[in-house]
Amino acid sequence: MKKVTLALMLGFVSALSFSQTIGDSITQDSQIHQNSAQRVISAKDGNAVTLGAYGEIVYNQPEGDNGKLDVHRLVLLLGYQFNDKVQFFSEIEIEHVEEVYVEQAFINYNVANNLNLRAGLMLVPMGIINEYHEPTTFNGVERPGMDRSIIPTTWREIGVGLSGRVNSASLSYQAYVFNGFKSTNADGTGLIGGSNGLRGGRQKGIESTVNKPNFSAKVDYYGILGLRMGLSGYVGRTQADDEIDHLQGADVGLSMVGLDARYVFKRFSARGQFIYASLTDTEAYNDLTGKDLGSALSGWYAEAAYNLLPEDKEHKLDLFARYEKFNTHADTDGALVANDSYNRDELTMGLSYHIAPGVVLKGDYQFLDNAAVGNDVNNQLNFGVGIWF
Repeated sequence: MKKVTLALMLGFVSALSFSQTIGDSITQDSQIHQNSAQRVISAKDGNAVTLGAYGEIVYNQPEGDNGKLDVHRLVLLLGYQFNDKVQFFSEIEIEHVEEVYVEQAFINYNVANNLNLRAGLMLVPMGIINEYHEPTTFNGVERPGMDRSIIPTTWREIGVGLSGRVNSASLSYQAYVFNGFKSTNADGTGLIGGSNGLRGGRQKGIESTVNKPNFSAKVDYYGILGLRMGLSGYVGRTQADDEIDHLQGADVGLSMVGLDARYVFKRFSARGQFIYASLTDTEAYNDLTGKDLGSALSGWYAEAAYNLLPEDKEHKLDLFARYEKFNTHADTDGALVANDSYNRDELTMGLSYHIAPGVVLKGDYQFLDNAAVGNDVNNQLNFGVGIWF
């Protein structure tokens, strides 16, 4: 089976190498680094209503198992400009054809030059992918593993705050107050812990419980040509339903810090990030809920890519490799023993072929592993197509 999948991948590489068409202009300017919301809000085309979309269809083939085809997501973008200072932005996401979510819905008010007030359902500014997850903006069919298990992408909650720039210092900033993760249901069921860390606690704006506000902030530096560096922070406590929030262990404290960088020079590009989260009161939480939540989560990755086609070509074919290591049991409290299968590393190698502005074809192979003795994690071959307009 391994020979078959590797042969398929080599065939995919060969096919792409002989193709020629227009590149993806969205990702060409290393200094812009815009996502969907930023593009809509900064648009100066005079149109009051802005429509757009992004989406991806993927094929995953684990070694030794059946493959899976999936319309992973289709996201409809809708914005409205009330005047030159007030805009509305929204994302309506359809996952796996049948699950519908509101991913973003917020008002942006330009209070002054380089100062905006935002309120609504917004992305938490942590790392790279959580804010820049349109499929033409990252390499790999699947998002990095640590951006699913450590940063629970797509991580969004209801909040209010400020964003803007300090151009004299080449800095952009965001600072918000959000509702936090939900940790415990009224019946005592725990929502966070184990392999997926905090992911099960995302409230996503769905009748969100809030009794303790959480604070999130990020600063980006863009003063060096081709380089963007970010520092993120998040602090607060999880939320629990009214019937149980007075019990010891119903909620936990959370502090998270992130460092990220993106760099582009001619045909070479690179990116990387580091995330560390410290949790308190996890022993009481695990005793109450029977979960296995760690007291620390950490992860990092480094990625490099090179455009195989000449710079004067309008299309782009990036050969890339990404190594990541992440652990949702980086530390544990009390009697909980760290689960070595939660200490994972992934090596992803493949191609991203931008065939037109906003259209990408992807193929990659993932070598998956963890620290558990005798682990049975299967390597995986992936193909996908993504669009963004």
